[in-house]
Amino acid sequence: MQFIGTFTPWVVQMTSNKLKIAIIGQSTFASEVYKLIRKNGHEVVGVFTVPDQGSREDPLASVAAADKIPVFKISNWRKGKDAIPEIVNLYKETGAQLNVLPFCAQFIPMEVINYPQFQTICYHPSLLPRHRGASAINWTLIHGDKEAGFSVFWADDGLDTGPILLQKSCKVEPTDTVDTLYNRFLYPQGILGMVEAVTLVANNKAPKIAQSTENVSFEPSIRKKSLQQVDWSKTAEELYNFIRGLDSAPGAWTTVNGEEVRMFGASLWQGTLPQGTALQISGMEGEGLVHEKGLIIVGSDKKLVNVERLSIGGKMIKAADFFNANSKSEKIQFTETEEKLIGDLKSIWKSILNNDITESTHFFGSGAGSMDVVRLIEEIKDRLKISLQNEVIYMNPAFEDFCQEVILTSRQSSSEKSCVYDGVDIQVNNLELRFPTQLFINGKFVNSASGQTLDCINPADESLICQVQCASEADVDTAVEAASTAFNKGEWSKISSRDRGVLMNRLADLMEAHKEELATLESMDSGAVYTLALKTHIGMSIETWRYFAGWTDKIQGSTIPISHARPNHNLTYTVKEPFGVCALVIPWNYPLMMLSWKMAACLAAGNTVVLKPAEVTPLTALKFAELSVKAGFPPGVINIIPGTGKEVGEALAKHPKVRKIGFTGSTAVGHSILRSAADSNLKKVSLELGGKSPLVIFSDCDLEKSVKMSMGGVFFNKGENCIAAGRVFVESSIYDQFVQKVVEETKKIVIGDPLDRSVSHGPQNHKKHLEKLIAYCDQAKRDGAKLVHGGKRCDRPGLFFEPTIFTDVEDHMTIAKEEAFGPIMAISSFDGSNLDSVLQRANDTEYGLAAGVFTQNINRALEFSRRIEAGTVFVNTYNKTDVAAPFGGYKRSGIGKDLGEEALSEYLKVKCVTIEY
Repeated sequence: MQFIGTFTPWVVQMTSNKLKIAIIGQSTFASEVYKLIRKNGHEVVGVFTVPDQGSREDPLASVAAADKIPVFKISNWRKGKDAIPEIVNLYKETGAQLNVLPFCAQFIPMEVINYPQFQTICYHPSLLPRHRGASAINWTLIHGDKEAGFSVFWADDGLDTGPILLQKSCKVEPTDTVDTLYNRFLYPQGILGMVEAVTLVANNKAPKIAQSTENVSFEPSIRKKSLQQVDWSKTAEELYNFIRGLDSAPGAWTTVNGEEVRMFGASLWQGTLPQGTALQISGMEGEGLVHEKGLIIVGSDKKLVNVERLSIGGKMIKAADFFNANSKSEKIQFTETEEKLIGDLKSIWKSILNNDITESTHFFGSGAGSMDVVRLIEEIKDRLKISLQNEVIYMNPAFEDFCQEVILTSRQSSSEKSCVYDGVDIQVNNLELRFPTQLFINGKFVNSASGQTLDCINPADESLICQVQCASEADVDTAVEAASTAFNKGEWSKISSRDRGVLMNRLADLMEAHKEELATLESMDSGAVYTLALKTHIGMSIETWRYFAGWTDKIQGSTIPISHARPNHNLTYTVKEPFGVCALVIPWNYPLMMLSWKMAACLAAGNTVVLKPAEVTPLTALKFAELSVKAGFPPGVINIIPGTGKEVGEALAKHPKVRKIGFTGSTAVGHSILRSAADSNLKKVSLELGGKSPLVIFSDCDLEKSVKMSMGGVFFNKGENCIAAGRVFVESSIYDQFVQKVVEETKKIVIGDPLDRSVSHGPQNHKKHLEKLIAYCDQAKRDGAKLVHGGKRCDRPGLFFEPTIFTDVEDHMTIAKEEAFGPIMAISSFDGSNLDSVLQRANDTEYGLAAGVFTQNINRALEFSRRIEAGTVFVNTYNKTDVAAPFGGYKRSGIGKDLGEEALSEYLKVKCVTIEY
């Protein structure tokens, strides 16, 4: 029997034939086999295991003793070559019908092996006859085998030479170490395999297949130190296999500066040589290189391997810290609460090691293995609510060092993480405001490679707020590389989907706590009225992060019934996977909200992000980056790089390592991004582009509500709104009345300082846009539209433009065809008796972002909703968006959706897996 992969294809079946079984062995593996054998109804008549190590009892002995099963702790079964009669007789008294050896490090005499009715079955962690011997898993990796597995065989007087009962196999992954291979396959599947073998024996169906005489190998135990030494005549791939074959114990060693150094965490290095410091390594041709991600070593074929961790004098360090290995860090002083936590840690260590714990107790030196690491990390998470990576114990195996690291992690979790940056301190809106002005790359605020800056102008008075760093193409490469590393190798790639949701909720909480600062920044930078910024720009951003945080652990595939390949069967299922590095390019009208709409869905799906905010409104994005550090997002997951669209936006659209780009902005730029994506690497693209949304008002409407909603549809956020009602169609019978009321109400709009709570209409975002609006109105007048209110810049400092109303707008006019993206209402009349005609006019555009209708006739409303060519339709309301409702357009208004469950699909790819069995 064979199976490729980690999926468990069989279920251990119960048997009506119950056996008396002696279990001979040790370790957690053996204890789990013991539990399942008893669960299947067999009688365990005795457990033979090793003596206690100090005060630490073997796990098999502990579980058996708890069940009142006779336990025999045997130090030796033989004296010389002869079995010890007293031990053999002790064994025979159990009356076992079958011996099961799940994991046994002792030599069991043949008098015991052959004594039971069904003799003895034994587990071996290789595909026999390959890799006989005590270090089979290590040699599987050292030899670069593409397939690993285990064998259950009938024990004989040879060394792992008995007939095969069953075998299971799995693919060796490129990143596997001894621990990962054992934990994901050899341990869980091996336990089930042993119990399956017992069932086959009990049912008299157990085969005895002679081992092949081909591909036979026997390797010695890697406990011999000379076998652990690196051979520098090997290629890079051979060096990589050797190091991972000895990871996590005992480690491959070499000599550096006359000192023994052991290497862990190897990977084949792809790409160019990084910057670093040269290191002479004894026996290696060429120089090693210590850099920020580890130590580069060179194979005989001149290819490279990166090593992440080193053990020097028994102390594990990051390879990147090699030249600082002798520097001593100052011990931290524990608080009274932390001293109690240390006591809890000591209790957890003691329960695992069964030893008294002192400051110098060494976790692995006390007999702990890889499964004990898993137990340690999980118990600390469950009992102390502190999440750690497995590397923490490998890097700090001594109890004192481990406690220091746990306390530091606890402090970071319980208090906001801080970050250092060059920023601006100002007093505004009754707040002491501080915010960054640098690029945010790989968890740090840094200056741009070019040193260029962007001016941030306050549109309320055209004053300079500050200058921020302007990213270059080189900065794009750095940010993308950071995001790629975070996705493929960083902490982000290791945490669970639920933990992603925890981080996102934590970020939402921080945004809530800093909402006044964020709203003030948004108001200063974009001209949004403070009260609107607080409620919508920031409020909806917070809601978006919380909404998508809830989706992180609910992204699921499906199982699909397909035609079976008779006589076999097939199982087909789908998996939804993140793309990897995603680029996001956002506009200036809702800076933080557009960031949140896209990034929250993107991160919920498990991607990493490089985001370019609009060059005129980068400040809330940079403040957001600061909050992401405080929330605990790992370095490289979020990268914010202000810059120009021509350089930074284009570089992101063309970058070969970016697999998905999301853009909100003009239709012209959307076309450019789509072309760049196609010409580069066919990255997936989602676009939310321009609009010229029709709002149709029938005579049976609630007129007061229609006027109010129409004004909101046009003037909301000073008209800088992608779904603004760019064309208002009013039924001719109420046309004059509607115009009169809307002009009256528009005159009441309070224009002024956006930080003034009584103001409802702030300045336009930037000067170039204001000039465009003035030119737009001039063209409308030339085309024959009637200006009944506004149409010009306000006579006051700042980039203020009067709310404007044009009537008698005809379909051929520029004002009826092109998007204003400002507070300009274009009103046309229509014949209410001809729904087809007004629908034709409403659909006569290349845009299809949104549409609205006001009517009390439900049939008319439904017919309008069905036939209008728009991605979002409002009935008797307008501008009503929600984080759970998908948002996006038709035609040249874009591709894809923001918000709602549909948004997740923009950041996920679907894999289909079919298994035959």
